[in-house]
Amino acid sequence: MSPVDGRAPCLIGVAQRTIRPEEGPSPEPLLLWDEACRAAVSDTGAPPEKVLGAAGSLDVLYCQSWPYDDPAGRLAERLGIQPASRRYSGIGGTTPHTLVTGAARAMLAGDLDVALIVGAEALDTVRRAKKAGERLPWSYRQKEKQPFPFEAPFHPAEIAHSVFQAWLTFAVFDVARRAHLGVAPTEYRQSLGRLLAPMTEVAVANPHAWFRTPRTAEELIEPTPANRMIAYPYTKTMVAIMDVDMAAALVVATHEAADALGVPPERRVYLRGAGEAHDPVYVAEHEPMWASPAMKVAARRALGGAGAGIDDVAHLDLYSCFASSIGMACDALGLAEDDRRGVTVTGGLPFAGGPGSGYMLHSTASMVERLRGDPGSLGLVSGVGMHMTKHAFGLYSTRPPESRPAPADPAAGPEASRAIRDRWDGRATVAAYTVVHDRAGEPEWGLAVCDLPGGERGYGRIEDRGLLEAAEETEWVGAEVKAEPGPDGINLIVG
Repeated sequence: MSPVDGRAPCLIGVAQRTIRPEEGPSPEPLLLWDEACRAAVSDTGAPPEKVLGAAGSLDVLYCQSWPYDDPAGRLAERLGIQPASRRYSGIGGTTPHTLVTGAARAMLAGDLDVALIVGAEALDTVRRAKKAGERLPWSYRQKEKQPFPFEAPFHPAEIAHSVFQAWLTFAVFDVARRAHLGVAPTEYRQSLGRLLAPMTEVAVANPHAWFRTPRTAEELIEPTPANRMIAYPYTKTMVAIMDVDMAAALVVATHEAADALGVPPERRVYLRGAGEAHDPVYVAEHEPMWASPAMKVAARRALGGAGAGIDDVAHLDLYSCFASSIGMACDALGLAEDDRRGVTVTGGLPFAGGPGSGYMLHSTASMVERLRGDPGSLGLVSGVGMHMTKHAFGLYSTRPPESRPAPADPAAGPEASRAIRDRWDGRATVAAYTVVHDRAGEPEWGLAVCDLPGGERGYGRIEDRGLLEAAEETEWVGAEVKAEPGPDGINLIVG
């Protein structure tokens, strides 16, 4: 066996913590960060004080629960460390992966030996306090309110048509995928239930999962007062649960630093390949709407880094905020949705929990634990950010790389995209759509993404009750519709 490259990055410690409602309220995020970092450091099997003292960087994932004045600085102070780099991240489902690969690049360049990466949310506690009219007594609140760090300005047409929520946009992508596959609406919803139901069983076995209740496919897809339709084809139990109290941390080190710290070889899980790529920012720009070219690029980069194919991977955790992100990942990887390996080692965002931007910290930590129990095997984790825009894949194994890995910089997917026309009327063809339901479960309004005669795309709002019912009962993709100018920049679908 050839000697291991001393600069090869590996995960040497992981930790997760979940505070369920019956155990709550949660400690504030700063305390969760502290606890998770110390637990991850202890998980290395090396003297904790040595690992903490060696940390050259500290990355804190953006926290939606509480606006600290100096997140990374306050945590470094609590941990009693002085890392040369202290950073507070942006947002997005791929951000944890970006932090890991950023540390890996610095390690391969000889600029970093040990890194701490941590994230936590206490959004369930925040929600309960707000409902009760209580003020949380948490520390170091930033004095001036800061804007939420959106990465791109809202498109005027998306503002006019309320294209904001992920449960809306990912539902649109799933409808487009259904039409491309030529599956009838009722049959497709049944297939979504079959895709998600096994994930609930994984969550049952995961001690860190937020929901540990097994559910059948029928229970997931059947609209009931307790499981109302959110945005067709998704019911409440089918979508990511973000209001959770969860924390996770990772310790990344070079192979030679792990040796120097005394980390046992069996605790080390090496980054074998990584890839990131971007699709267009705005929903109607995506071409095609039923697939992600960038997801395919990112997956190919990650697997190629280890000279592996998808058949070589033993364990998977595909980002599962909504069923469309899983389906498109399966398409990109050439996987059957009922692949015997399953699509998650955590239970996924709807069941294990999706704390803000932090899910990939948990999926990566769970994958590390799985790979330690299956030495030499490969595990693939993925992330999705924004509205099916950012994609990331990370490939890991306890087996060290045979040559120096080189995590690639983020790349755009193929250049194909559609221009968006803000205002339009007349005839157009439906490319994708969804129907939004109110809190009573009744159809409230719908969104159609339409192919216009000149090759552009436009958004349309559906308000007619008969059209809303037809959109859920029949296949609207490919149908011709008519729009008229509506108020406040809306293109109103009238027939």
